[in-house]
Amino acid sequence: MEAVLQTIQQLPAWVLWLIFGAENVLIMLGVLVWGNRLQRKPATQMFAYNPRQWSIALLTCILNTIVTYAGYWLWQQGYIRIGTSFSLRACTDAVFLFLAMDLLMYLFHYGIHKTFAYQLIHSLHHAATDPEPIDLFILHPVETLSFGALWLLLLVAFPLNIYGIIIYLIINVIFGMTGHLGMEPLPEKLRGWPVFRYLGTSTFHHRHHRNEVCNFGFYTSIWDRLFRTFDPRP
Repeated sequence: MEAVLQTIQQLPAWVLWLIFGAENVLIMLGVLVWGNRLQRKPATQMFAYNPRQWSIALLTCILNTIVTYAGYWLWQQGYIRIGTSFSLRACTDAVFLFLAMDLLMYLFHYGIHKTFAYQLIHSLHHAATDPEPIDLFILHPVETLSFGALWLLLLVAFPLNIYGIIIYLIINVIFGMTGHLGMEPLPEKLRGWPVFRYLGTSTFHHRHHRNEVCNFGFYTSIWDRLFRTFDPRP
């Protein structure tokens, strides 16, 4: 992995922009294809989205690319410190990022719901009461950049393992996709298991889209339970 990072440092800026841009577009397309499969809809369903949805989603990809490049620049300048050893640290860092980002995004999410920022910024995302996979990317530019800033803040504040970062990013995409399916892919019995009871399932986030005063968490229901914004219905 260290050799890969060294190779990346030697690439010209325009190549990095292309790589980071392609990465974010592929993530979006992967979410749409796999999201439709989980919904048991054909992959061609993604072509049913309207031009406005596509334009906002592509703008989100562009802004995520800017955040990615900003992270690269901060790492190159020494503000972000990344370990490359493959060890248990990867797991602990992934868990740390999972919980820390969940808390930061909960606070940010709750804050914009309770202030004037809701109508200015977040109402765009909440136009979907029964979300589809593309709604993961239907965000106001300010919201996209704010989530990116929270992510970069953690990377600057704490030295982290590259494998832990990768594990977290994969988990982030999975939770984002499942949260915007508009249906629950997990069987009811499985959702009753203790570990799933505290995770942000598709049902958990779908309920937030239908009832905006509850379930502000992203990956877990921990913070909603602590701050009494949790909807306990199964």
